[in-house]
Amino acid sequence: MSRSRTALILGTAAAAALTVASATATASPLPAAGSTTVTPAGHAFKATLSGKATLKAGSVTVTCTVSVSTGTVPAAPGNHNAAGPVSSPISPPTYSSCTASMPGVTPTVTTSGAWSVSMQDGSPITATMTVPAGGLVVRTTGLANCTVTAAPSGPANVAGTWVNGAPSSLTFTNASVPVTVTGGFGCPTSATASVFNAVYKVSDTTDPAQQITVTP
Repeated sequence: MSRSRTALILGTAAAAALTVASATATASPLPAAGSTTVTPAGHAFKATLSGKATLKAGSVTVTCTVSVSTGTVPAAPGNHNAAGPVSSPISPPTYSSCTASMPGVTPTVTTSGAWSVSMQDGSPITATMTVPAGGLVVRTTGLANCTVTAAPSGPANVAGTWVNGAPSSLTFTNASVPVTVTGGFGCPTSATASVFNAVYKVSDTTDPAQQITVTP
């Protein structure tokens, strides 16, 4: 069986599974979210990439080894939600020291707009990073001149998990991000989603002796 036919069959099966899963989710309402508290209230924090971040669209993977974002835990009582997540605005993450999986190609990542991250206590603790419309753009130059725009049609939520610690960590594992890709030869213009992987260590910059913590 040809590779293209195999890919078509797998894609059709995946789409069917997704349709069934969506129908099931619609039929069964989600349980009410529990309470969430993020502490210390009013403290500033810094999220620093640990290792590398990858963004894969089609056959092209961009890998960055430097990424930073900052934010502030809401002041009390805004740092507590009795029935859902606690959200904090964050600075658009910066990405540098980036390379592409395609030889002869140099990527540049730019970010803009109003980003945020929300925490929901649970097991595991979940985290959702919201990318504003067009808030992340990857451009490649060299043998392939491509532009990858994340969240092209409106804000997009990127699902992750949070682990309390010293420092605490925010992890995105194979998180899906909607994208559009434009460009010429070598650009994955048929891609409509990318896969994001990254681990951030989150430290308290108001009082380095304390930790940013998520509890009920």
